[in-house]
Amino acid sequence: MSDSKVVLVTGCAKVASATEYCKAFAEQKCKVFASDVSQRMADIDLDSLDNYDIDTLELDVCSDQSVESAVNTIISKCGRIDVVINNAGIGSTGPLAELPLETIRRAWEINTLGQLRLVQQVVPHMALRRSGSIVNIGSVVGKVPTPWAGSYCASKAYVHAMSNTLRVELKPFGIDVVLRELGPLKGVKQTEASVFAKHLAEKVLGPKPPRLISFGHMTGLLLCFLALLFGERSFLSTRFNLNKKL
Repeated sequence: MSDSKVVLVTGCAKVASATEYCKAFAEQKCKVFASDVSQRMADIDLDSLDNYDIDTLELDVCSDQSVESAVNTIISKCGRIDVVINNAGIGSTGPLAELPLETIRRAWEINTLGQLRLVQQVVPHMALRRSGSIVNIGSVVGKVPTPWAGSYCASKAYVHAMSNTLRVELKPFGIDVVLRELGPLKGVKQTEASVFAKHLAEKVLGPKPPRLISFGHMTGLLLCFLALLFGERSFLSTRFNLNKKL
């Protein structure tokens, strides 16, 4: 069995950041598995991954059977999984009072339970070796929710809470849990995606992976701005007279 780290990345189709995650870990001499649902496998950018040690793999984070099958496939080929990048996710926008529950449920199934489903499958293998790293992709809006994106914000808030809980629960088994708090990246252009992907790979593969990786264009400033803008006495409530009794 090779000494190279084995890395699984979810949600890799048509996502520049996921493609760059794969490249960044491959450049660190890791064996990488880029995954997505079957109907999106053709959309994984294989041309840009051709020069790296990267395999593609079908994985639907909404399916217990699919997740189990994907994990078992990697274990059969490589004997272990060292790093999981829980990147799969979808957006969910609209006023919560009107958004169909099925729409909200789908966002939660992918963004939250999808991450946990994969965690529950890989943890027994990592715990057996007393080694592993799990990276859950969060967002600044998981801390400070914004209007008309409540469904998405809530799903990311769950990811934050889940990650903080898992970190304590899995520490005795030698498993690190890292929360990736993503901020805006000037439209997430390809060049900038590569910058933060390399940053993440270096941190996660280091001797002491951090609990939180907060990285992005003006992430800290955005968080402060949102906290001020959408506090208990929010600017919007005053500006649009939302507190007026009908």
